[in-house]
Amino acid sequence: MATVTDLKQGQKGIIRDFLGTALPIKLLELGCLPGNMVELIQTAPLNDPIYINVNGSHIAIRRSLAKLIELDVIEDSATL
Repeated sequence: MATVTDLKQGQKGIIRDFLGTALPIKLLELGCLPGNMVELIQTAPLNDPIYINVNGSHIAIRRSLAKLIELDVIEDSATL
């Protein structure tokens, strides 16, 4: 099981499920839904927050929240 925190910079994954029930509504409104693609854009200097791209929206989220988003990691993102 991989989560958003397991992604390396530039790596992508497809949202599979959420591990907790406390996911903020704002993330869902921004397109953080099962089946959508997530790309890790950048990690802040102290590793928190992390910046992701979901459906063209760049979002900064805390690592603790990113650990709740389960992914199917796309192994070879260079071919996309």
